[in-house]
Amino acid sequence: MSHRPPSGLASVSAALLAMSRHLDVRDVLKTIVASARELLDAEYAALGVPDDHGGFAQFVVDGVGDEQWKAIGPLPRQHGILAAMLHEAKPERLADVRKDPRFGGWPDAHPDMSDFLGLPIQDGDEIIGALFLANKRCPKPQGGCGFTEEDEELLGILAQHAAIALTNARLYERSRELTIAEERSRLAHELHDAVSQKLFSLRLTAQAAAALVDRDPARAKGELQQVAALAAEAVDELRAAVVELRPAALDEDGLVATLRTQVQVLDRAHSARVTFRSAGVRALPAAQEEAFLRVAQEALHNALRHSGAGHVAVTLDRHTSAAVLRITDDGSGFDPHAVRHAGRHLGLVSMRHRAGGVGGRLTVASEPGKGTTIQMEVPCG
Repeated sequence: MSHRPPSGLASVSAALLAMSRHLDVRDVLKTIVASARELLDAEYAALGVPDDHGGFAQFVVDGVGDEQWKAIGPLPRQHGILAAMLHEAKPERLADVRKDPRFGGWPDAHPDMSDFLGLPIQDGDEIIGALFLANKRCPKPQGGCGFTEEDEELLGILAQHAAIALTNARLYERSRELTIAEERSRLAHELHDAVSQKLFSLRLTAQAAAALVDRDPARAKGELQQVAALAAEAVDELRAAVVELRPAALDEDGLVATLRTQVQVLDRAHSARVTFRSAGVRALPAAQEEAFLRVAQEALHNALRHSGAGHVAVTLDRHTSAAVLRITDDGSGFDPHAVRHAGRHLGLVSMRHRAGGVGGRLTVASEPGKGTTIQMEVPCG
């Protein structure tokens, strides 16, 4: 009989619910791997999603620390037992993976593994991934495998639900990409309309100023001042659009690096000094990272366009069990109560909605003449 934590059916149910709760592909992969390792009481678990070039598009592990994972080096290729599961669509249960003739060794920093259980994840006839477990925490029979037929059946159930969760997450991401593409198209259209109108007015005003230079210099000077004002408005429109359209690159760079890059861009583009500092925050769930980024963008836009601030500071810190984002400026400030009643929300409703959508909360501290602080706090494990 296999050695399994005493949670039984409740643990299986919790694992399946956890998988169905996420819509981001990488979050789904992490949940599948962590659930499999916990349910079957193994030291290590991994899940690989193959690419079309003999490698893995994504490879998620559980039971290996960050430093050890970095030391292991590049992602594995599709060879040996990994390839067998991806191409033959059958489970592999081995007493000692190192003695299998297909075993090709592993890097020096790789953890030592013996008994092994692997299963393909299938969507119909298509193999969309492979789930691996190693080193069952139990007394092992002499020369035998710690993983049992019962473990294999349980992992099979988990793999079937993993296929559904992973397929749903992929469909969601594709629909979100289409939504983003539509939104970008809409913004581009609005940008074209707004900036075209500004530039058209700019050209007409410049022509009027040129015609007045000789016969009415005073009026020409006024027209040129209007040219400068229109040019400044056009630049503001472009800056706002660039921030909104800039790709987040969260999947590749993560929240901290993305925020730092955007702050650096804004610091160069504006006369105000814009700074960024972060401490203790590592990877967060994708939905939280996106919410933090969008709130930061909205708050920065407000501070730089409306407050007249000389300095805007962005900080992202970890406080016990919460991640906290702050955007503080030394600008003109405002009365949040009066703004709310006047119907001028300055994006506060949108920011509160984004924070609440990921289980967080947004607070606003501001007074006329005393600057503004926008804070978003989200619980994290």
